[in-house]
Amino acid sequence: MENPRIKREELERAMLSPYGVLSAESKGRLRQEPPCGIRTCFQRDVDRIIHSKSFRRLKHKTQVFLQPEGDHYRTRMTHTLEVSRIARTVARALMLNEDLTEAAALGHDLGHTPFGHAGERALDKLFGSFKHYEQSLRIVDLLEKEGEGLNLTYEVRMAILNHTKGGPDDTLEAKCVRLADRIAYINHDVDDAIRAGILTPSDLPDNVRKTLGETHSVRINTITQDLIKRSFGKNELVMSPEIQAAVDEFHSFMFERVYKNPQAKGEEEKVEGILGGVYEYYIKNPDKLPSDYKKLSEREGLERTVCDYVAGMTDKYAIYKYSEIFVPTAWQVR
Repeated sequence: MENPRIKREELERAMLSPYGVLSAESKGRLRQEPPCGIRTCFQRDVDRIIHSKSFRRLKHKTQVFLQPEGDHYRTRMTHTLEVSRIARTVARALMLNEDLTEAAALGHDLGHTPFGHAGERALDKLFGSFKHYEQSLRIVDLLEKEGEGLNLTYEVRMAILNHTKGGPDDTLEAKCVRLADRIAYINHDVDDAIRAGILTPSDLPDNVRKTLGETHSVRINTITQDLIKRSFGKNELVMSPEIQAAVDEFHSFMFERVYKNPQAKGEEEKVEGILGGVYEYYIKNPDKLPSDYKKLSEREGLERTVCDYVAGMTDKYAIYKYSEIFVPTAWQVR
């Protein structure tokens, strides 16, 4: 049987744009290892991320709304899947490497804390410097697989690290993920804000509704189609001036009316209390850390390790640990 990986690499050479990344020409992994006979290096990275513990935990981590009542609010997991679909659609249409794009999209938010950006801000105060994109890279490089990391390819690692602000050697696949992240979150977060009663559809700026559309699906389709049309055959990803202006206005509107809205973020002070309490407890009681984190602390230091442990918690587990540590047993709700 012909080697499926080699066959796929040959197809990439024939099908991909000159600006796409060929898996056969990847810059490699942190630790060299034999190639898979079936999967390309980027397909292998997709599988490693999907099967990781940190990926599974995303389903119980906040996107925007803390402890929402309802089954249809986004979580960090559903956000990740929406980013992956948008990014893959763009990459496929522009004949870029869809496997590289998918791996980066699936891994981009692995380092998010419990309670979303509220948790990220809390850990930034506690630890001194905490950014979720840096933590995402730390997870895939070091924390997964009992300290071995996932040993991903350079291109996927850099796309994960730079998915917020970009990097000096960004691939177009990495840029797909960065744009898809923004396209996804401004659209699904307004959907959740309407569901929560914070906004109504008519609250969106007139230019956003007129230029991008009145519904979630129409807006995503409008932005995505414009991005593909304007970027096809180019070594850059661009939107038309009118669509870019509407997206920027939409983004600013969401920060003003939702991300900084007291009703949406009213519980954030409690987040600092919960994560701060748990963090300080393990700093003072390192013997209470799980065994694998005790080993990690010998190499990485106690504060760094406690930060890793708290950052990896789901919302529910952070609340559980806080309750276990600070609430008398007789008072706990069961």
